[in-house]
Amino acid sequence: MIGLVRDIVTSLGNAGPLVRLLVTVAIMLASALIVLGIVLLYEGFATYAERKVAGDIQARIGPNRVGPYGLLQFVADGVKLLLKEDIIPFYADRWLFVLAPYIVFTASFAAFVPLSYSEHVYVADLNVGVLYIIAISSVVSMAILMGSWGSNNKWSLFGGMRAVAQIISYEIPIVLSLLAAVIVPASLDMKDIIGCQAGGLGIFRWLLFNNPFTLLAFFVYFIAAIAEVNRTPFDIPEAESEIVAGYHTEYTGMRFAFFFMAEYGDMFVVSALATTLFLGGWQVPFIGGLAMPVWLRELLEVAVFFGKVFLLIYVMMWIRWTLPRLRVDQLMDLCWKYLTPIAFFNLIGASIWVLAFHGKGVYDLIAGLYAH
Repeated sequence: MIGLVRDIVTSLGNAGPLVRLLVTVAIMLASALIVLGIVLLYEGFATYAERKVAGDIQARIGPNRVGPYGLLQFVADGVKLLLKEDIIPFYADRWLFVLAPYIVFTASFAAFVPLSYSEHVYVADLNVGVLYIIAISSVVSMAILMGSWGSNNKWSLFGGMRAVAQIISYEIPIVLSLLAAVIVPASLDMKDIIGCQAGGLGIFRWLLFNNPFTLLAFFVYFIAAIAEVNRTPFDIPEAESEIVAGYHTEYTGMRFAFFFMAEYGDMFVVSALATTLFLGGWQVPFIGGLAMPVWLRELLEVAVFFGKVFLLIYVMMWIRWTLPRLRVDQLMDLCWKYLTPIAFFNLIGASIWVLAFHGKGVYDLIAGLYAH
């Protein structure tokens, strides 16, 4: 989309700077609204899929009343939340309480910007895309603390403190694992990272199989990412049996919905990041060299990218309805005693591999030996 903006602005020729600026802003606003619509639609269907997965695992039907097969259940949920009374506690810090859910959702939505859905379908081609997502996702912890403190509720404050401690702690193994992957392509640009995984025999060029250290980095990243988005078994900040509902206890209606939707948005972002860095992004295995119309290739690449992302989201849902919740001490022990040291030494190993083999993967080394 950035390329589209550049082409249109260039075609304006001798138009004044104000006209060029207005056209640029209008196109970017339209792009943002399109992405927002897609994100909201995904989050609605994700809640439906969550209930269906839970139903399958618990041997029950799930949503089946509203619309065919219950497909309109998320629409009914949205209408219900819109009609609910918006309550602000009398002793709450009004400004912090009101702003927190909007900041959480905005940060979650902004993380979609650098994602590359196919070779030519993206919002912004940032050369620091991975760093941008890490930075913007950190804003969520600040907003959660704002909401918990602003609620003037001790259970909300407990949940907020747990959430901040958990998010900040698990960011460390996440970043270390991402570094173990990005040192292979030596780039933070999403398109460059995906491009370096093209060719060969498809999946064997993915960074997941590049070397043993990137394989371990994927599993460490995925476990830490589940904790980062507060999903079971790491949903201690929302532990209903201990602190009612945690940092969003006092929120009702659409303010609660913003927290709720942000969680599903974060699930997509962390899964898309894993797809980009470890699973080849929109690269289609084994058919990369086939001739086909451009529009068909773009459609296929987008479908493959979303298919990989939804597979990881399904695994997150599967884990939620399978494993019990950890205690808070077990949660922090897993991060500081296991994932962080593993990720740190794994990064050292990945660095040594890149220095020794110049970033070549196992497949390339075996193919080179066979050729000689």
